[in-house]
Amino acid sequence: MTLHIFNPEHDIALASGLANFTAPHAGRQLRHDLGFLPAIWAAEGDAVMVDDVEQAQRQWHKLQHRINTLTDSQRWHGAKVTFIPSNSNVVAGLSHKGETNQHLSINPWGWNSALRALLLRRGVGEQQLPTLSQLDTIRELSHRRTAARLLAKLREGGTAADELSSVASSTVGEAYECTTLEELEALLDRYGHLVLKAPWSSSGRGLRFLSLPKDTSLHPSPVTLHHQGWFRNVVQTQGSVMVEPYYNKVKDFAMEFYSDGRGTISYLGLSLFHTQNGAYTGNILATEATKRAMISRYITVALLDTVKENICHELSPVFNGSYAGPFGVDMMIVSNNCQPSPTTYHPSPTTYHPSPTAFLHPCVEINLRRTMGHVALALSPTDDDRQLVMRTEYSNGNYQLRLSRL
Repeated sequence: MTLHIFNPEHDIALASGLANFTAPHAGRQLRHDLGFLPAIWAAEGDAVMVDDVEQAQRQWHKLQHRINTLTDSQRWHGAKVTFIPSNSNVVAGLSHKGETNQHLSINPWGWNSALRALLLRRGVGEQQLPTLSQLDTIRELSHRRTAARLLAKLREGGTAADELSSVASSTVGEAYECTTLEELEALLDRYGHLVLKAPWSSSGRGLRFLSLPKDTSLHPSPVTLHHQGWFRNVVQTQGSVMVEPYYNKVKDFAMEFYSDGRGTISYLGLSLFHTQNGAYTGNILATEATKRAMISRYITVALLDTVKENICHELSPVFNGSYAGPFGVDMMIVSNNCQPSPTTYHPSPTTYHPSPTAFLHPCVEINLRRTMGHVALALSPTDDDRQLVMRTEYSNGNYQLRLSRL
């Protein structure tokens, strides 16, 4: 049996590095309200650990009914799973099914020290959990420098000369790891507009946008005192700050993968998602063919396939013996390779017209965990052209997973 856990506070817990970690209120609320989500990909007879069993059962049945309504079908019922409370002994809660520590595997949203400590308190044996050393490795791989290194490799292209030329001329993206204000000022002077990122942070958090003042003679430093304070604090707590040029984004998307931990990386599918102020808001549910056609409005599918193959090739030795589980690589389409101000209007995909100045940023970041893109893939049709939208919404004090027709 597999025990599934939705712990959306994972990124913040990972940033803290603490075993005794208390998630902020929003993270706890999201975990409470959407704790049933792993039932979507769980196998028959698996268990899902949730904060509120009755609420999870209601939301799970509601989702199944909604899918069948939207698809004009009564065929999708999902797997029969057991919901168990997160505040009780896990093994004791599953003992009636004959489960013991030896037979139990754990499949969380993401692994961190805080989750390991919680599961130990809930009766799970150490032999079923990653070691502290393994968790340190996962945390180090989750540092944004891993994405920066992959980005450089991807932009180098493949081994064939024609492939190298095609990838190099069709992609953009640079990333730098800074530890001093002098390094930051030099990059600001070079690019004019920057995105500053904490090495470990959750979606929409840990980001700052920095622009070169129009009249630098009026400023002793092109970096404002506010940004200087934020920069120094992140360097002190996390060791460095990742700095990237600001690009004129047209569309967010991602590729989702699975690592078996033994050197094999499997591609799972495209994730077409939307963000607001850097935070996730929703996904398109459609067949892989439909999503590839959507992306082909901007870049060629040949470029997509080349980048996909190169990700598998580059990350295979990195994750071999280090990470087993789902992960995603966030990407974006940009309209050109210059960096306009953060207030520049970004046209929506429905109003954007392809042009020779559309480029691919092949690695904005790596999410070394399950993502909402994986959720979308688990709900997406595989054999028809029906398109749905999956959104997470916060209203009346609760988070809801909403599905609607596109």
